[in-house]
Amino acid sequence: MSVLVEEVVSNSEPPAVKYTAKNFQSDQDVRWCPGCGDYSILAQVQRIMPELNVKRENTVFVSGIGCSSRFPYYMDTYGFHSIHGRATAIASGLKLARPELSVWVVTGDGDGLSIGGNHMIHLIRRNIDINVMMFNNQIYGLTKGQYSPTSEFGKVTKSTPMGSIDYPFNPASLALGASGTFVARTMDRDPKHLQQIIKRAAEHKGTSFVEIYQNCNVFNDGAFFTLTEKESRDENVVYLEHGKPLLFGKEKDKGIHLDGFTPTVVSLKGGKYSVNDLIIHDENNSTLAFILANMTYNHALPRPVGIFLSIERPTYESQMTRQIQVAIEKRGVGDLEKLLGSGDTWTI
Repeated sequence: MSVLVEEVVSNSEPPAVKYTAKNFQSDQDVRWCPGCGDYSILAQVQRIMPELNVKRENTVFVSGIGCSSRFPYYMDTYGFHSIHGRATAIASGLKLARPELSVWVVTGDGDGLSIGGNHMIHLIRRNIDINVMMFNNQIYGLTKGQYSPTSEFGKVTKSTPMGSIDYPFNPASLALGASGTFVARTMDRDPKHLQQIIKRAAEHKGTSFVEIYQNCNVFNDGAFFTLTEKESRDENVVYLEHGKPLLFGKEKDKGIHLDGFTPTVVSLKGGKYSVNDLIIHDENNSTLAFILANMTYNHALPRPVGIFLSIERPTYESQMTRQIQVAIEKRGVGDLEKLLGSGDTWTI
């Protein structure tokens, strides 16, 4: 399926049959490099889709340009493979025209934060009910290994042979700064967590922004291995769970303590600190979300993974629909021909 049809059934009506992951696998050959993290993300999305109780014909995946943007071909739903950086704009128009659809944007750190950065922040601030999955591999993969908006300072690539002198975007902080209502982070090599976050994002009413750490094994292999591999993950990642303390470490003997507004690592051994001294995660607290997101590039702290923020705010399309209804009640349905022929007119 590659284009939208005129008639669709409302999202509120569940599918007549129970879907499985295979129902969301298209007949297209998956053409990513062997070992690419995109395979895992695709598999987890296909596994979680049946649980969302949404008809395939009411589901649309929109992508821009990049390795991640092949995604719509591999989902047996409707979809658009659009133009560079404009997936969010196209998805916005689609959702406003057809609010009953479940709309997903698949983008990368280059497509979504470079040429598409302006569209991204305005989608998030408007809170249109769209789910954004941003694959972050900290490199331009499709164009063969140039540095991207999330590449670390000093990154040596084909376009920065002496090292990048740009400081990277922090996608979570960017989304929070754009007044995001759902901001989360997960990883390609943690399939269960990835599934949980995708499901929560789908359930959220408003824009959900999910940053997914994704390994590019050709041009940036191992960028996140300290965070994803079993030998090192426990010591370098802290999982954000609502209502639970921020514990980490192989023995769960370390935690994050807030010293004023500054997060610090403390040991629970020795008796100086206990679990009661640790931050208790509250995904409804936007101030805390900013503090946690700012831990991202602090190498003295573990990397936070999970839901930073999940709050409710009216969606753009619901307010737009309400305005249209009020206007119709006051002025009637309207006549386009009459409108175009009214006011000052002239003949050439």
